[in-house]
Amino acid sequence: MSEFSPEEVALFEQVVKSRRSVRGFLDRRVPEEVLRKVFEIARWSPSGTNVQPWHVCVASGSVRDEMRAEMMRRISSKVPIQTDHAPDGKVGDLYRERKRACARALYNAMDVAWEDKPARAAAYEKNYTLFDAPHAAFICMHGVFGTQTAADVGMFSQTLMLAMTANGIASCAQGTLRNYPDLVRETFALPEDMKVLYGISFGYEDTSAVANMARTERAAFEENFQFLG
Repeated sequence: MSEFSPEEVALFEQVVKSRRSVRGFLDRRVPEEVLRKVFEIARWSPSGTNVQPWHVCVASGSVRDEMRAEMMRRISSKVPIQTDHAPDGKVGDLYRERKRACARALYNAMDVAWEDKPARAAAYEKNYTLFDAPHAAFICMHGVFGTQTAADVGMFSQTLMLAMTANGIASCAQGTLRNYPDLVRETFALPEDMKVLYGISFGYEDTSAVANMARTERAAFEENFQFLG
């Protein structure tokens, strides 16, 4: 394995730490050659026995517009959500507080009071607008795969978002984009056994969007890491 220079290592650290969830995008498409470049980088992600289980559907232009409009129609009409995979179980106090801290950071940036449930609901529904991102990637895998292989897809997504960051592209991974998997399958003519895990909205950041002022912290090192021997 090649040894990288201290400057290259520092640059990698900068890319990792500068990646964050962006919730406001400019009306400006990513050029085709840049799009293909970041996905080309991401396809080198590791996976168990090199199975490469990810299947990615990218919506842009009129396809993105139609999917966005349909998701907004469904959520406003209270069409029931039907996901391909079961949601997480009930989390304990530690994880619940981390989730709430993340939500508070976002609401504070948007000047939304915690007690203002209608405003919080409106903020949530912005997920279905893709935060105005010009592109949305729907991350899928075959239904034969389970949680072990889903971890491989997660590694792919991290590589993809880091590649985007390094190329000046902002992104936001969204669990909400898995909520209408039938729409994804219909749009991209996918077989029924191709399941949607989540989505990633991406494009160029709108630095004037107040939601993009939100910042989150990370847990203390000792909370999540153990070293023995």
